[in-house]
Amino acid sequence: MSVTKPLARQPVEVDRFRPPLFTKLLGSSITAGTWLVTLAFFFPVLWMLLTSFKHESAAATRPPTLFTGYTIEQYRSVFDSGILPFALNSLMTSLISVSIVLVLALPAAYALSIRPIGRWQDGLFFFLSTKMLPSSAALAAIYVLTQELHLLDTVWVLVLLYTTMNLPIAIWMLRSFLLEIPLEVIEAAKVDGAGFVRSLWSVILPILAPGMGACALICFIFAWNEFFFAVNLTSTRAATMPLFLVGFITSEGLFWARLSAAATLCALPVVIAGWIAQNKLVRGLSLGAVK
Repeated sequence: MSVTKPLARQPVEVDRFRPPLFTKLLGSSITAGTWLVTLAFFFPVLWMLLTSFKHESAAATRPPTLFTGYTIEQYRSVFDSGILPFALNSLMTSLISVSIVLVLALPAAYALSIRPIGRWQDGLFFFLSTKMLPSSAALAAIYVLTQELHLLDTVWVLVLLYTTMNLPIAIWMLRSFLLEIPLEVIEAAKVDGAGFVRSLWSVILPILAPGMGACALICFIFAWNEFFFAVNLTSTRAATMPLFLVGFITSEGLFWARLSAAATLCALPVVIAGWIAQNKLVRGLSLGAVK
């Protein structure tokens, strides 16, 4: 007599990685909230861009209108106002100061991280203490010294000031990036016979490139947007883009559309630089993060 075996119950596969409904709703809510906050921060920039294509009469209406006749006349007026010398002065001062900052900050950060010098903590906080003095407190002394050196209304005084202004930030940033480089990689290069210059050029710099890109972009933004020293130490020959924007604030009133067009052109180089270097910027800003 044959005995029928009971059918074995098939195991029910449970997806352990599938989040519950509450977790999905929470994640969707956080995503939606993040997009709302991003749009709230981006809305003034979008409104400035739309206003730059309006006529002055449409830009000054209360309440403001969104859908109206658009034109590029404001951009023509900005270029006719002579924006090119101001843009060249800003570009020259920013690029030269950033280059000098990177050349000076790299060996200083190397001496404070990979090969720390004696009492390196004091040196590190000395660089940080230079940022604690208000710019207005040192303006009188800087103006007298600049006048004695015949550097008033020149791009070189701005290059010097922007270099000293961004150098402490660059040293702190590059030091945090250098601390993330494994010492075993540098020691392996020494075993292979690489000297200091070869190790710096072939080992450290390729690893540090994203961090240096992020540091250069931040210093470029600070130099490009600086207004206080530019308005007090320059007038006509070395005036920068922030001073060009001030020229649209007159006793006749504010030309909102033309000012928005000028502000859009002023912000465009920084936006383009950030868009080009976005991959290196994200990698660089996360290089010194706590893992």
